[in-house]
Amino acid sequence: MKLLRYGPKGQEKPGVLLASGEIRDLTSVIGDLKGSALLPESIDRLRGTDFAQLPKVEGSPRLGPCVGQVGKFICIGLNYSDHAAESKMAVPNEPVVFMKATSAICGPDDDVVLPRGSKKSDWEVELGVVIGKPAKYVSEAEALSYAAGYCVVNDLSERAFQLEGTGQWVKGKSADTFGPIGPYLVTAEDVPNPQALDLWLEVDGHRYQSGTTATMVFGVAYLISFLSRFMSLQPGDIISTGTPPGVGLGQHPPTYLKPGNRMRLGITGLGEQNQLVVSE
Repeated sequence: MKLLRYGPKGQEKPGVLLASGEIRDLTSVIGDLKGSALLPESIDRLRGTDFAQLPKVEGSPRLGPCVGQVGKFICIGLNYSDHAAESKMAVPNEPVVFMKATSAICGPDDDVVLPRGSKKSDWEVELGVVIGKPAKYVSEAEALSYAAGYCVVNDLSERAFQLEGTGQWVKGKSADTFGPIGPYLVTAEDVPNPQALDLWLEVDGHRYQSGTTATMVFGVAYLISFLSRFMSLQPGDIISTGTPPGVGLGQHPPTYLKPGNRMRLGITGLGEQNQLVVSE
């Protein structure tokens, strides 16, 4: 299933995208696509719903973040060896973990707003994992059963804020609009192997990133298990699993986002995002 949230910012309603391209409203089935609505029993109930009997959403509404009220936005750094090389950083011996402020989350096609003082804002297409049930001390063998589904994430980064000065990554990752997620949450049964997905990103029609989740240093199952050793994971938490090479920082010379740029990015089977870059 491809589950989504549509409508004006802060007033999003849950919906499902059918194979025909129609969106059907899920408000009568779940209040919102968040928290307990992502539990396995809720997903099973949705799977058994006759979507054709639900109201059709007319027109082309704005798509909001595909998950509401995200509790934790956990990110993994340097999780592709070739991206670590272009960043001139060593491949880590264990996952590099940092948090992104949930206030950075926005819809997949919302404008990306460069923060004041930004000179080195960068793009990063990533596979997002949405947790579907509480996870604590889970084994790698059972870890994928804790994923409700997967989505596209653009882990935008202001490199000067991230790497210069005190070098605290969260500062460079958390500006408002620096966390587009969606366009939809594809439930786990439709992504049997999260390590076999192609991901890509273009700026103004030029393809900068082109990779595959097969080359992750630490795979999705390992990451869920690893993180659950240090914190409990709750339904609706998102893990952004790292980016392949081709970020602006790694270009020669480095290339960063400017107002007027348009980003287009996507992952096999998980849809596309399209964003206009604007100034604060």
